[in-house]
Amino acid sequence: MSFPWAKHYEPKHPLMKWVDDRLPLPRFVYNAVGAGYPVPRNLNYFWNFGVLAGASLMIQIVTGIVLAMHYSTDANTAFLSVEGIMRDVNAGWFLRYAHANGASMFLAVVYIHIGRGLYYGSYKPPREMVWLLGVVIFLLIMATAFMGYVLPWGQMSFWGAQVITGFFSALPLVGESIRVWLLGGYAPDAAALNRFFSLHYLMPFVIAGVIILHIWALHIPGSNNPTGVEVKDEQDTVPFHPYYTAKDGFGLGVFLLIFAGFIFFQPNLLGHPDNYIPANPLSTPAHIVPEWYFLPFYAILKSFTIDFIMPAKLWGVLAMFGSILLLFFLPWLDTSPVRSANYRPVYRWFLVALLVDVLVLGYVGGAEPRAGVILLGQLASAYYFLHFLVILPIVSAMERPRPLPNSITEAVLHKEGGTSPAQTAMHGGALAPAE
Repeated sequence: MSFPWAKHYEPKHPLMKWVDDRLPLPRFVYNAVGAGYPVPRNLNYFWNFGVLAGASLMIQIVTGIVLAMHYSTDANTAFLSVEGIMRDVNAGWFLRYAHANGASMFLAVVYIHIGRGLYYGSYKPPREMVWLLGVVIFLLIMATAFMGYVLPWGQMSFWGAQVITGFFSALPLVGESIRVWLLGGYAPDAAALNRFFSLHYLMPFVIAGVIILHIWALHIPGSNNPTGVEVKDEQDTVPFHPYYTAKDGFGLGVFLLIFAGFIFFQPNLLGHPDNYIPANPLSTPAHIVPEWYFLPFYAILKSFTIDFIMPAKLWGVLAMFGSILLLFFLPWLDTSPVRSANYRPVYRWFLVALLVDVLVLGYVGGAEPRAGVILLGQLASAYYFLHFLVILPIVSAMERPRPLPNSITEAVLHKEGGTSPAQTAMHGGALAPAE
């Protein structure tokens, strides 16, 4: 999207002019995140989470590179190498805890980022490609996180790899071959550890590449905003720098304080104690659970207990992957012309119900599989799919949204108690108080 009122980069210093003429990197940065990139003036703090996700990825890459220098991919020494990092490497404990807790912080930020997109309709035209690339990034992050969880080679790492890769064997004809190909054998061992380490090291750079495409796709239509109304003129926007760089800087400071709290005070709060026991193929943990960010999908996987046409295990695998793939079709499942849930009261209530449903699935995924828990998981799984496949299309077709403001500026001035352009026009240019 081209903004005719956007400032254009004009280097003043002779050195910067020489560089820009030969490699227009300064111009690119200026137009991407500087005063040359106008953004809606009403963005709230939920728009910080894209920057926080990028910062989380950088933390994971930097700490991961240093940890890889000391990690052993041999199945006999992998666990000991991690303990050696904690005890013998200078600041090794800090790097290990920053990387382990950084994965949880990264996924927490991504989940909030997705939730913001659902609430404010950021998947609607013309931003479908931004959303689709975001879902691809989410899938890549989940795959990277799973492979990273295997690397400490503790009990939960080993048995998590055994259970999760075992689900591929449910696929007819090719399932067992895929599982053997993934593991490099018939059970998690040195070959699997080497493969997972290689992919875990590579994937963050692939994620960074897709993030560049994600940001590029975002800059074409411009950012969405809490009203869901498109930018109409210069009054609707402010330069990204210094307004949103300052706002993002404050959000990053709060994020790092919370992150530091986990690292220095509760570094193992989000982990599992069994992972401090070396992997033992002959001793199965009493209760195998994945990391917290996989729990809702794990609950959907466990909810299928009866063979019907296909084995229950296959139904669970298809449902687990389907629960994520549904997000790809969201721009076409929600046909409402209104983006923001601020103006869609019925849709907003169902979004709250979806949030509660996902939290229930998270609880079920981490709980022991008792009869009542399994039933609760089945009901929550059924609602998850009903929300996207049935409720959302019906609500978007039948709901009567509240009236939208004429422009972003009007919405901002009305909220602040000022005078909107529409009111000024109605009163012949005379100032009148906002309703």
